[in-house]
Amino acid sequence: MQSDIQIHRLSSLEDPAQIAALGEVLVDCVEGGASVSFMLPLSRARAENFWRELAVSVAAGERILLVAQDQQGAVLGTVQVILKQPENQPHRADIAKLLVHRKARQHGLGEKLMNVAEQAAANAGKSVLVLDTASETAERLYKRLGWQVSGVIPGYALLPEGGLCATTIFYKNIRSNV
Repeated sequence: MQSDIQIHRLSSLEDPAQIAALGEVLVDCVEGGASVSFMLPLSRARAENFWRELAVSVAAGERILLVAQDQQGAVLGTVQVILKQPENQPHRADIAKLLVHRKARQHGLGEKLMNVAEQAAANAGKSVLVLDTASETAERLYKRLGWQVSGVIPGYALLPEGGLCATTIFYKNIRSNV
């Protein structure tokens, strides 16, 4: 499956079909228990609005939006590289919203998205990447990809169905990878 997947960088997010497809991936991940800033029930309209609001940041070049699609064009996953940082951190970027549709998991898509995201960040002149996750599965992926645990914050956020969860903060120095 992984060889059939293409990852594209979107320079704009105006196509209603693209927004709907990204909304579907977001809803699927939240329904699957992903703690990615949304609570259940997450409507398609709310999920699509999230992507519409993000469009300004993408168009301004403040954020890289990567989208994984199969040969038929179905969106299976996405990840963001947030380039815009405070003025004293121009060398840093945040990785956000690594989302893989449940039907596309266990085929290396998360790893492929992360590798492309890291390269995109390096190409943008970034040398330190930061992310956080509440998922043990994602933690294993990040560790396998060479990310370092900075710490754990207990009771950081709510899970989609309620109940507090911790988040693990990761960082990766990519300067030597460029």
